[in-house]
Amino acid sequence: MNRSELASRFVNVERLPWEKTRYAGIEQKTLLVDPATGLLTALMRMAPGARLPDHEHVKIEQTYVLEGSLVCPEGECHAGEFVWRPAGSRHEAWAGPKGGVFLAMFQMPNKFFQPDGRVTDFLGRDWQETWGKK
Repeated sequence: MNRSELASRFVNVERLPWEKTRYAGIEQKTLLVDPATGLLTALMRMAPGARLPDHEHVKIEQTYVLEGSLVCPEGECHAGEFVWRPAGSRHEAWAGPKGGVFLAMFQMPNKFFQPDGRVTDFLGRDWQETWGKK
């Protein structure tokens, strides 16, 4: 590797636009992404009650709540709190009544279980075809 490949990357988060996702009421700012491995660090913003459907964390997932709250069947994580989930954890998650902003870190894309039986990643791509060999 040359020196430029090993240099620090500084991100002006304020200047990054909020990007719509395929899920209603959920936007993100991508801070770090490695398309080869699926590593992702992002700010997620969820409107009150916005919902992430049934999904499984293939590897450890970490979330720090900056504003509002994040809810799942196991409990609620509020601003200033941190939750992590082990590989294999499966659940739905939704924003609390005030919505929320979260710093989310994924080692590999989650598996989303669609009503028609397909298993996709967050972007709607076939999970096995895209990530199954990694």
